[in-house]
Amino acid sequence: QTAGQSGEQELESLVLKLSVLKDFLSSIEKKALKALQEMSSAAPAASPQPLSRKAKSIPVQTFEVKLDITLGDLTKIGKSQKYTLSVDVEGGKLVVLKKQKDSQEDWNTFTHDKIRQLIKSQRVQNKLGIVFEK
Repeated sequence: QTAGQSGEQELESLVLKLSVLKDFLSSIEKKALKALQEMSSAAPAASPQPLSRKAKSIPVQTFEVKLDITLGDLTKIGKSQKYTLSVDVEGGKLVVLKKQKDSQEDWNTFTHDKIRQLIKSQRVQNKLGIVFEK
């Protein structure tokens, strides 16, 4: 019987320790939540200045480029076409614009989440590969 009683005492002790631990974790959680609320309530007072500076920081950049023909496009080879590449970093957009005859324009817009990789050529300094989703 003493073995059974000591087992029960150990179990009671373990339950008590778990209860204390649960209360301790609960108080830590409350403190963390309170700290987060204080941080978020303090943040809006500090944010208007950085936002107004950020709005002017990165203007849309435009480049005159030539598209390199890949093997999949070999059927479309004609003379090399000039394109305008516009990069809107803050808007997260890349626009490829092709001027056609009769002052028509043909463009493709790619959002930042469709761009998987940018590859700078090791051999040709001014060549950039762009890997898109799919």
